[in-house]
Amino acid sequence: MNRIFLIPIMTTSILTTGCANTVSEDSKDYDASNVISESIDKVTEVTAIRLEPTIFSHEIVSNGKASAREKVDVNFQTQGIITAIYVKNGQRVAKGQRIATLDTYKIENQLRKDRNAVASARLEMQDVLIGQGYDPDHPEQVPDEVMRLARLRSGLEQAELTLASSQRTLEEATLTAPVGGVVANLKLNAHNLSGSEPICRIINDRGMDVEFNVIESELALLSIGDAVSVSPFSDPGKSTTGRITQINPMVDENGMVKVWASVEGGKDLLDGMNVRVRVKRKVDEALVVPKRAVVLRSGRQVVFTLKEGKAIWNYVATGLENLDEYTITEGLSPGDSIIVTGNINLAHEAPVVLRVKSQGGRVKL
Repeated sequence: MNRIFLIPIMTTSILTTGCANTVSEDSKDYDASNVISESIDKVTEVTAIRLEPTIFSHEIVSNGKASAREKVDVNFQTQGIITAIYVKNGQRVAKGQRIATLDTYKIENQLRKDRNAVASARLEMQDVLIGQGYDPDHPEQVPDEVMRLARLRSGLEQAELTLASSQRTLEEATLTAPVGGVVANLKLNAHNLSGSEPICRIINDRGMDVEFNVIESELALLSIGDAVSVSPFSDPGKSTTGRITQINPMVDENGMVKVWASVEGGKDLLDGMNVRVRVKRKVDEALVVPKRAVVLRSGRQVVFTLKEGKAIWNYVATGLENLDEYTITEGLSPGDSIIVTGNINLAHEAPVVLRVKSQGGRVKL
């Protein structure tokens, strides 16, 4: 009985010892992996650039309004019934192209009467010249003063003026485009009575002017001839280039200065359209960093530099800016390695790993 009892006890001891050794080995492996993982997690991966003086492209952004440089309201000079309109809104027309016509029945009748009046007055003038002893078939032999008086007495002078007016009225019964451009504000239809209100407006959109404001402090950075980029609010991806043509030498009550720019070939711009204006100008060499390299710490601007595998905290002062970059006036020096990504949560002297894109791996600094 004693022998039979001892065998299970010894077996149990062996199993217990084996399990204990197994758990111990697993625990050792698990702890080691945690230590490695925690060590890797503490190192931040960053990218960096070398800071060197470079030409800075300063950019001023403002909102403005586009207007056609040439736009004309067209209307008939004579009141009448419109017989036909040959254009519609949005249609492009050439200079001299027909826009609309009036009923010319009354005008043509008056023109025939005026022509008859001129013919009658010519006969009357011939009688006057014959009465003074001159041959009307040889007007070159008649003295100028005698000819002038003969024209007045016969009524020829007035008859010719009236005929010229009737001919002009007939010409004006056909309305043509005074400039090439796009038809806008067309309101009337055929069979309407023309009046003082314009039939339509012709907008020459080949040349546009853009009016915008800049703040007083930016005035010194602008000059006549500076390049601008203009894009509509509705489609910022489409832009047209131009140049500043006028700067108003006065600051308004809000501290703003009015500026005008000329844009050629602005096919994507419409008269009265709201636009975004960017003024670009090259300035002297400066230390330039991407905006993403600048972070805020305690309400101040900070740029991290790389030194011996650590991120070094640098307070900086920025100057000019454009859409993507700042100029640095204080806090950095030429040759510094500037951290541009991975800097959001960095602390002073935090260990970092530089991402090397060409090798696809990490290189510890």
